[in-house]
Formats: sequence, C-alpha cells, structure tokens
Amino acid sequence: MTDTEIRDDRAAGRLEAHADGELAGHIAYFVLTEPGPALVPVHTVVRPEFEGRGIAGSLARELYTIAAREGVPVAPLCPYVVKWAARHPEEAPVADPELLRAAKRYVTAHPEQW
Repeated sequence: MTDTEIRDDRAAGRLEAHADGELAGHIAYFVLTEPGPALVPVHTVVRPEFEGRGIAGSLARELYTIAAREGVPVAPLCPYVVKWAARHPEEAPVADPELLRAAKRYVTAHPEQW
C-alpha cells in the first residue's frame, strides 16, 4: 500500500485519492436525502498504474469513516464497495434495505450523472 492523500470533493460527488502527486483514483458518490440521509457510492475507479497499491480499499475505508463522523449510513451500489464492506463488517455496517432501494431509484432516475 502506498501513502495516499484522500480528499472529499462533496460538491463534485467524488472522494479522490492522490498518490505520488497525481490523482490515483476516486469513488463517485452522492448524498441521498430521502427516506433519510446516506452516502451512496456508485463506482470506484483506480488508474491502472496505481492498481495493486491499496488505493480502492483506502477510498472505501475513508468513505465509511466520513459517514461515521457525520452520523449517516453508507448505502453502497458500487460493486467494489459492496465487496469491501462484506470483508470489513466491523467498519462497514450493513445498509438498511430501504435506503438501498431509494438509492437505486435515484440512480435509475438520473442516469446522466453516472
């Protein structure tokens, strides 16, 4: 794993990892408001030259850390984050099924964002 700097660009809906002075990867997410607040990761991207360095895991962990600090759940739609959460249940509480359904409805209604 490399030292990475994680930056939350909430306005752009991106949690970004910077390594070696470059953008190494990101998680695209949005903030769900109904039926309650939640952070919803939609997809994770790591540039090929940074693969295998723990970037995606660092991003997922930081997303859950931010959510815990803000007192909101994570409703993961991103396949990588779903798998990461399953491997780290002590850090990634299971999302309420209603939040997941609402997040899926939002993504379906706004495909231009993804």
